[in-house]
Amino acid sequence: MEHPIGHLMQTTLENIKDMVDVNTVIGEPIPTGSGATVIPVSKVSFGFVSGGGEYDPPQTPTADIPFAGGSGAGVSVQPVSFLVVNSEGVKVLPAQHITAWERAIGSAPQLMEEIKALLSSRKDPAQQDGPTA
Repeated sequence: MEHPIGHLMQTTLENIKDMVDVNTVIGEPIPTGSGATVIPVSKVSFGFVSGGGEYDPPQTPTADIPFAGGSGAGVSVQPVSFLVVNSEGVKVLPAQHITAWERAIGSAPQLMEEIKALLSSRKDPAQQDGPTA
């Protein structure tokens, strides 16, 4: 015979599974009129607790041991950002206020691409045509 706490835990975990799925973290894409697609990104946290106890055994050996128990869970969903996908590429828009440092880290890939383009547009002086001294 399975212990009653197992049923409590199974029921709670099944309810959490119903509440939290992939679409909770990476939301459904939302097309816009301008041709872009917006994809919401969220942070999901959850907690789970379960417990119980048995009372003193009854005096008759054939009686079941009384059991009392409970379980609970909590889920928190916080929007983190939005991915905007359009013909120019993908851009991340934060959903919350960010500091200057976080903004600098977020724009680092774009800055690296601009530096790369600048360096590749310059010619190597050894390869330039013209008189040498």
